[in-house]
Amino acid sequence: MDDDRSLEEEIKIKAGQVRSIAKYMASMEDLVEEKIRKAIESGSFDNLEGKGKPLNLQENPFEPPDMRMANKILKDAGFSPYWMELGKDVDAAIEQFWQDVDKFITVQRIKRDDDKKNQPIAQKRMEKFLKESEARLREINRKIDNFNCHCPMWWLGRGRLNINQEMAQVREKLQESIKGMTPQP
Repeated sequence: MDDDRSLEEEIKIKAGQVRSIAKYMASMEDLVEEKIRKAIESGSFDNLEGKGKPLNLQENPFEPPDMRMANKILKDAGFSPYWMELGKDVDAAIEQFWQDVDKFITVQRIKRDDDKKNQPIAQKRMEKFLKESEARLREINRKIDNFNCHCPMWWLGRGRLNINQEMAQVREKLQESIKGMTPQP
């Protein structure tokens, strides 16, 4: 019990130490919100240039000025930056992976009568599909790594797929389909 109390005491001490920082941050946020509210009430934002008009998002304010013309030409020609294309490839690979899982399940439903006669073949087909699926997930992770290496802003990067979790989902879908194929008494 002494260990539990000491842990509780440590937590209380740490909470007390950060409480003042949290109060400061909350008061700063309240102060900023109050100033904005007062400015709105006093009409400070009423006569701003462009009020009521849509924002012009054609130009990227963070784009280096010397690259604007080149990027505009590429954009007008239907091209996008390499890292964006890599991101599209990642999205397409993930979508295709799950479509192929669904397709495999559909094929298994069609072949179920043959599989009743020859269970070892069905089991080998299932094992081969699972092995190939795991290899494809590893390839998708390589694509994600490549995307992250080329992505210019770290916060736009993508997390790698957890292969064990993804394979568990694949197995679960396969098990559900198998249960759906077997006649219920």
